[in-house]
Amino acid sequence: MSWRTVVVTKQSKLSYKSGHLIIRNEEVTMIHLSEINTIIVDSTAVSITSYLICELLKEKIKLLFCDEKCNPIGEVIPYYGAHNTSKRILQQTQWKKESLEYIWTRIIYEKISNQSDVMKKFEISGWEKLREYLQNLKIGDMTNREGHAAKVYFNALFGKSFSRDQDSDINAALNYGYSILLSNFNKEICANGYLTQLGMKHKNEFNPFNLTSDLMEPFRVLVDEIAYLNIDKAFNHEYRFDLIDVLNKKVRIDGKEQFLTNAISIYVKSVFKAIETQDIKELKFFEYV
Repeated sequence: MSWRTVVVTKQSKLSYKSGHLIIRNEEVTMIHLSEINTIIVDSTAVSITSYLICELLKEKIKLLFCDEKCNPIGEVIPYYGAHNTSKRILQQTQWKKESLEYIWTRIIYEKISNQSDVMKKFEISGWEKLREYLQNLKIGDMTNREGHAAKVYFNALFGKSFSRDQDSDINAALNYGYSILLSNFNKEICANGYLTQLGMKHKNEFNPFNLTSDLMEPFRVLVDEIAYLNIDKAFNHEYRFDLIDVLNKKVRIDGKEQFLTNAISIYVKSVFKAIETQDIKELKFFEYV
C-alpha cells in the first residue's frame, strides 16, 4: 500500500517521467508513484503537467490543492474509481434505510466513545457525561446524542466560549485537519466505486461529500487531539505540517497496527461490506496504539 504524503510548499514544477513524480525547484526530486498516497499542493506558485495529473488519476493518488491562505480548496477525483462503478452506484441508490440507520448509529457510537476517550486521556472532566450519552443512544440517533456530546466535548477541550462558527486559529486548524481526512476518505469511497454525494445521514444538496461526512465521523478526534495539544499556537506553516502528519499516525484496526491511510481504507471497505450484508458485525473501527 502507498504511504507517502508529499507536500509542495514553494514555487515548483510538477511533472511525470518513467513512473515517477518529478518536483523541480532549486533541486530536482524524484518519487515513484507507487510510494505516494496523497500530494498536497500548498502553494499557488506551483505548475503541474496534465500528463502527471492523468497518471495520478490512473494510480488513484489523491491530488489536493490549497488556496492563497494555504487552506484546502479542492481536489482531483477520477470519474471512475472501480471497474464496476455503475453496478456499485446502482446498489448505492438501493441501500435499505433501516440497515443504514443501524450502521449510522454504530458509527456515531464510536465517534462519541472516541471523544470520551480523548477527554479521559488528557484528564478533562466531563468524559463520564459522554459515556452516559452512549447509554441513551437510540437507533438513528433520534434524540441527537451526537449534538449534545459535541457541545460538551468542544467546550471541555477549548473552553465554554468556543464555537465552531468562530474565526480562530483553533477552527482554522480543525477545518484544515478535517479537510485532509475528508480528502483521503473521498479517495477510498471513489476507489470502491461509490458516489461521495449520496450519504447515509448527511443529505445536504449543496454538499458533494455527504457519504464522506458520514464515514469520517469517528476519525475526527485524531485532528481534535492535535488542536488541543496546540491550543495556544498560531495556525502557521509548521502547524499545518503537524496536521498533515496525522496521516502517518499508527492506529490498531482489525488486530494489526496500520498507518492511518491504510486504516481508513480497511474501515471504508468494512462499512460497505456491512451495508451489503446488512450486518454491523462487519464494521472495523480503529483503536489508539
